[in-house]
Order: sequence, then structure tokens, then C-alpha cells
Amino acid sequence: MNQAAQEYWNEYWKNQNQPQSVSAWQFGADPDYLAQLVIDGSKTATCSGYIFYELENEPLPTTEDYSIILNSDDKPVAIIKTVEVTLTPMSEVTEEFAIAEGEGDRTYKYWWEAHEKFFRNELNAIGREFSEDMLLVCERFKVVDVKNG
Repeated sequence: MNQAAQEYWNEYWKNQNQPQSVSAWQFGADPDYLAQLVIDGSKTATCSGYIFYELENEPLPTTEDYSIILNSDDKPVAIIKTVEVTLTPMSEVTEEFAIAEGEGDRTYKYWWEAHEKFFRNELNAIGREFSEDMLLVCERFKVVDVKNG
């Protein structure tokens, strides 16, 4: 976690007990656009490929997790808390979940096309093939705080 994110986290919690599970990160495809959707309240879900957690030996998110969302300049813009985590084949992601991701025209068709393109590129970069039933880590979250200024 960079210094700006750490300072934001400390300032938000002040004299309260800070949760231990926090990380700071950017959304993958378009960090500024996606962070703004979170701030606006139209993005309340996100997903990532399970394979990347496996390959990087990263623990899966849990409902104990807080995240500091960073913009493309690695500056903190919001704090979110994960409220639900499910492992779902991409082909079984519901329209409601796709819409909760808040992107584009907020249709399932847009979600599918954008995510297929993103995952194809990410998988291709590591020599793997895209599959419509690839396992996704689907997260729902709530906004805890939006950074002023």
C-alpha cells in the first residue's frame, strides 16, 4: 500500500480499531472510469479470473476485506468493503450481477463482450486460452467512504 493510501486509511479510522484486512488497488481495464462508477454508486460489483489468484498464490477475497480504490495515478479515491464473494463460471454470471458492475450501457451484452475481451487479453499474455466457463471470483461491495479532494 502506498503512503497516500495508508494516510487515507489511517485518517478514515482515526482512533477506532482498524480492520486488519485492507489492500489498495486499481481496477484493471480503465482505473479512472471504473473508480468514478464506484464513487457514483452505479458500480457495486466486480469480478476477476480465479486462475489469476491460483497462479499468483493470492488468497481469495472475503467479506472481511476492505479495499482502497486507487485512480490511474495511484491516488486513493474511495474505501469499499466486500459484502459477498462467489465463485461462478463466466457463462453462469447473472444479468443482475453484470448490471451491478455498472459499466458501459449496463447491459449483459456489454458486460459479456467487455469481459470476454479483457480475459482473452489477460489469458493470452500468460499463454492460456479463454473459456466461456472459466471460473470467476465475483464480488459485491459497498462504498464505505469517498475521499474528498
